[in-house]
Amino acid sequence: MVKIVIDPGHGGTDSGAVGNGLQEKNLTLNIVKKIGNLLAEYEGVSIIYTRTDDRFVELSERATIANRAKADFFLSVHINAGGGTGFESYIYNGKVSSAAIAYQNVIHQEIMKSIGNVNDRGKKRANYAVLRETNMPAILTENLFIDSAGDAAKLKSEQFLLQVAHGHVEGIVKAFGLKRKVAAQTQTKTNVAPTQLYRVQVGAFADRKNAERLAEELKKKGYPAIIV
Repeated sequence: MVKIVIDPGHGGTDSGAVGNGLQEKNLTLNIVKKIGNLLAEYEGVSIIYTRTDDRFVELSERATIANRAKADFFLSVHINAGGGTGFESYIYNGKVSSAAIAYQNVIHQEIMKSIGNVNDRGKKRANYAVLRETNMPAILTENLFIDSAGDAAKLKSEQFLLQVAHGHVEGIVKAFGLKRKVAAQTQTKTNVAPTQLYRVQVGAFADRKNAERLAEELKKKGYPAIIV
């Protein structure tokens, strides 16, 4: 059993970064819940959250939750600010295991692959408390800049946040060699005919936001939906 602690940055009285009508604490919780739901489709994974609602949790307590659980991996999800644009990831800038470096390499790559045309700000190191005080390999991701109009427009899209979550999960799956549950595999197979695929277009929009809204409605009803 692989124990993974997922940490939505900030919460409660600590909103984190703010900008363009968005709050970091809400975005991180949204992304983390999506990550948890996607990871639940894999065998041998125990998922532990540092918070599942809008509450304040001390940095030291986040690390304590992971250490007490004897977790195998700690993931902290954040949104950046400060006038830049794009994605970056961090591990501790002190002594770290080779596993932490390897996990950062894989997860960073899969996130960039999933979120598409976004500036890659690189794999970095920092003396962040949740990276320093955790006893297991730990990574902190900074998923775009809340104070950048272009980045914020993406962060307002549920489809984009799902892509962010998907990238994190794909990285974790590769890093730990996770296997999808049989039920999840069967569900995936039933969505696509083995020899013939018929496409049905249900709408065309000049405004991408309208297309994304319809796609989300279809997904809620159980229909696969993509935007092309």
